[in-house]
Amino acid sequence: MIDRRLFTFGLGALTLSACGGATTAPTAAPAENWPTVPNAGWNAWVTSFKGRASAQGISASTLDSAFRGAGYIPKVIERDRNQTEFKRSLEDYLAIAASDERIATGKQMLARHGALLNRIEQRYGVDKAVVTAIWGLESRYGTRRGDVPIVSALSTLAYDGRRGAFFEKQLIAAMKILQNGDTSPRNMTGSWAGAMGHTQFIPTSYLAYAVDFTGDGRRDIWSEDPTDALASTAAYLANAGWVRGQPWGGEVGSAAANSGTPLAVLQPQVPGPKIAVFKNFNVIKRYNNSDSYAIGVGHLSDRLKGGGAFKASFGPDETGLTLEERKELQTRLTAAGYDTGGADGVIGGKSTAAISDYQRAKGLPVTGEPSAELLRMLR
Repeated sequence: MIDRRLFTFGLGALTLSACGGATTAPTAAPAENWPTVPNAGWNAWVTSFKGRASAQGISASTLDSAFRGAGYIPKVIERDRNQTEFKRSLEDYLAIAASDERIATGKQMLARHGALLNRIEQRYGVDKAVVTAIWGLESRYGTRRGDVPIVSALSTLAYDGRRGAFFEKQLIAAMKILQNGDTSPRNMTGSWAGAMGHTQFIPTSYLAYAVDFTGDGRRDIWSEDPTDALASTAAYLANAGWVRGQPWGGEVGSAAANSGTPLAVLQPQVPGPKIAVFKNFNVIKRYNNSDSYAIGVGHLSDRLKGGGAFKASFGPDETGLTLEERKELQTRLTAAGYDTGGADGVIGGKSTAAISDYQRAKGLPVTGEPSAELLRMLR
């Protein structure tokens, strides 16, 4: 979370922004193995780093504890150097960010944590549905918080990455978090890029904005209990200038859009909905500097409160297929034995592979691209 213009990381079918949103909706990676390997250069770098950290007030005991069992993780560097820059259409973005599953689960979370979210909203003035929507986009409501050891990841990136100074700053902040006693090195896990917890704070943002809402003396964003993480997100948005009682925005013609004079009217995709935005839209962008992200959070929050989908149609895409036709294509491919990994209408890697396999089996030119003709054949 915060300063999200720097790198991206992946989750499931959607590549999401870890610290500076280009085009999508961020969250931590699914559980996987992150082995360390011996690296003499990293060892030497750590020795040097400990000296610099000590000069900034980090105790020897904190440093020893933090680096006990830490190591160089090659996969982190692979991720950092092999990020794919791309842009999804707003329609595709919303199909994932505000999917039926994410809406249904979000409503369950609003109900389950209703009393807590009410207290957080009362204290910080931030719409509880917006806080919940950020939780949903960042970690699928806490189910994908990331399992990478943060000290190993940040030290690997600071030593061997493309933005050494930035990641060393994050590592210093991580040492301060450990020295404060908010968590332990073992429990300090997150994304390969250093974002942590239910709502994916990077260490410097955690130091600046995280709060101890439970009152137990620790700002714990890592545990199963989301209390401190949700309150910290609200505290961050309040600090960024959230206007209590004002909507983030809404489709032109909707009640939300008619609640005052908007800052701007956006139409990110033509054809597509025109969206009037207010100051709180820009506040959400402080969490992730992407119009798509802010629209995704805002729209998901509206759906969690019972609102409907955007009324304006996005129309067919460049292949001539509408979202519903792309969903049908995926459903029919999967039924025919070519698994697309779901039917959300977003043509990602699994769908492309499934299309290619189908075309190959039928003796067709292998393009991996959806088309109206392919859909007709599957029908």
